Amino acid sequence: MVKKKEGFSLVFMGTPDFAVASLKALLNAGYHIAAVITAPDKPSGRGKKPRFPAVKKFSEKAGLKVLQPVKLKDPGFLKALKNLHADLQVVVAFRMLPEQVWAMPPMGTINLHASLLPQYRGAAPIHHAIINGEKQTGLTTFLLQKEIDTGNILLQKKLEIGPEETVGELHDRMMAEGGKLLVETIEKLREGKITPIDQKKLISPGTVLKPAPKIYKNDCRIQWNNDLDSVHNFIRGLSPFPCAFSELKSPKGEIFHVKIYRVSREKSSKHLTPGTILTDGKTYVKVAVVDGFIRLLEWQLADRKRLETEEILRGFHLDENWYFTCENRDNP
Repeated sequence: MVKKKEGFSLVFMGTPDFAVASLKALLNAGYHIAAVITAPDKPSGRGKKPRFPAVKKFSEKAGLKVLQPVKLKDPGFLKALKNLHADLQVVVAFRMLPEQVWAMPPMGTINLHASLLPQYRGAAPIHHAIINGEKQTGLTTFLLQKEIDTGNILLQKKLEIGPEETVGELHDRMMAEGGKLLVETIEKLREGKITPIDQKKLISPGTVLKPAPKIYKNDCRIQWNNDLDSVHNFIRGLSPFPCAFSELKSPKGEIFHVKIYRVSREKSSKHLTPGTILTDGKTYVKVAVVDGFIRLLEWQLADRKRLETEEILRGFHLDENWYFTCENRDNP
């Protein structure tokens, strides 16, 4: 049985699955969670039934108090938060906090971020690290302050990125490691064994900081006239969500929306117009880029299931007169 951390109280703030692993790790470590703050329920589907955040689902099963403020500056919420008398607040994958919230506890508020700060500040650090072809990333715990993702660093953990690893696979690894890093951070904070590091001291002259802004649907269109590695990294950096896409055009001018989840690379000195398709119509589909071919391994046609290439070609006729649209071709 886990020994409870007597006389020490936390408030946890988070919304998606990524945050659930951290909340679970804190509970398993014996920490008292005074309350969990998460996003309001959202209507979903045709019936507009409420969709609960992943953190809420877990918290209710664990018997934790849940608060879902619409506005974080609401006086009623601020009063309820103050009355919890938390020693420390922990934020994982939540929204930006106003100062009256993050400055409230005596030990402040710590955040878990999925990059090695100060690199990849922003909402989508895991995606952008893979899209940019990074071979290493990591996790950072830091103290919140006014500007987003700029607070003093507490601890960091480095993680290697596999050459074929997708954002979904890396996300799941980081999710598990993040909970461990949070527990370690809080233990060392309580023991006075951490000296926070100003991020400015980690930015040497000439360092270029790479941002990680939120990714929107229009950002996910594949540019086939890029090089092989760039297209490969772009696709795996968006798989499985929000997913890279392209438009497939038939000889008759029909347009088919395609999501692409998994591919491999094939270097070639054969230069074809980007977006050109090579296929035997049965077992493989290759798409030309500027320095080779992207072989489609797992993809999805609109309103159909995500399948491997051979399965798709059994029920969908495709030949080399088809192509994927891109710049310099008739983009729809």
